[in-house]
Amino acid sequence: MQATDIGTLIIKSSDTLGDRPRIAGTRVSVQRITAWYKMGLNAEEIAERMGNVTLVQVYAALTYYHANREEIEGYIAAEKADYQRLATEMGQAI
Repeated sequence: MQATDIGTLIIKSSDTLGDRPRIAGTRVSVQRITAWYKMGLNAEEIAERMGNVTLVQVYAALTYYHANREEIEGYIAAEKADYQRLATEMGQAI
């Protein structure tokens, strides 16, 4: 059995998700995994619900989040601000 280099599990590329960190080979962002985690789901539940990522990939994303919390929280805050702005423009309450 060959060991997995965990450094290869999370990547960034400017042509996918605007250079935000994501699970290699997918369009699943660390931000998305983090959002589910912050909603109270554990790694096993996230992998099960998503279906297209493994438990190892989810743990890699969560590890990236915990090691780079400020970066990921910034993405989450920006997304929330965009949502609030759009909701206001549409005249809807949040």
